[in-house]
Amino acid sequence: MKNFFSFSKLTPHLKNIYHRNMTYTTKQVGETGSLEYRLFFLKDNKPVSSFHDVPLWVNKEKQIVNMLVEIPRGTNAKLEIATKEYMNPIKQDVKDGKLRFVHDKYPFNYGALPQTWESPEHTHPSTGAKGDNDPLDACEIGSGQGVTGEFKQVKVLGVFAMIDAGETDWKILCIDVNDPIASQINSQEDIEKHLPGKINEVYTFLRDYKIPDGKGPNQFAFDGKLQSIDFSMKIIEETEAEWKDLVGGKTKSSLSVVNTTLNDSNTVTADVAAQKLNF
Repeated sequence: MKNFFSFSKLTPHLKNIYHRNMTYTTKQVGETGSLEYRLFFLKDNKPVSSFHDVPLWVNKEKQIVNMLVEIPRGTNAKLEIATKEYMNPIKQDVKDGKLRFVHDKYPFNYGALPQTWESPEHTHPSTGAKGDNDPLDACEIGSGQGVTGEFKQVKVLGVFAMIDAGETDWKILCIDVNDPIASQINSQEDIEKHLPGKINEVYTFLRDYKIPDGKGPNQFAFDGKLQSIDFSMKIIEETEAEWKDLVGGKTKSSLSVVNTTLNDSNTVTADVAAQKLNF
């Protein structure tokens, strides 16, 4: 099967993304659909890390967080945060020297929660497996197609405890707060009422998406059942704490922790970051 992905529609050279009173833009380096493709992030035209500089919480009391869209709904290019690269741009994953595409298109907007990290040093008691060394993943089930590099404000609705290649790989289920039915969805029962079959659709995709590549289905704790919002919030808080240990140097890692806003030992000025990136 020939893989097709329209980057021109989904990754404009500069796109405004709003978060409270802050405006983020993206700057593309390299051709879309190439090994060199990178999508960097700026705030007020100054480089920021999508992993470290963008706040996690929008409204903790209301279970609303920021989510970075990596793979828009209806697409299949495996785009992700480059966690080991300077300022953590988005890139397309590579396998055996070739750009990676998933066989089936994603039936939801897929992305990551900033300022979270699943530590490979921590074995979670619910899964019996260590973290996958990445930010927390998120599956946004609203009706709109996201844009690669967009930060959505999303309401947390649950979490799947996926185990991928022996590693814990939590998948937060959420919905864009600006979706027309977001205010009506506040529980698993609400999801089934307003989006019947959606929970199973997400679970089935996550379980089976590697099968066409000759791999087995992904495994899940809790028999693959979506866990509660309260449990999801605990997972987010745990991975936020693990991220703080990462950037604070308590946990050693090969990931890039360079940032321009945290005012810690890894912080550089925006001018230094821009110069290094040739912006």
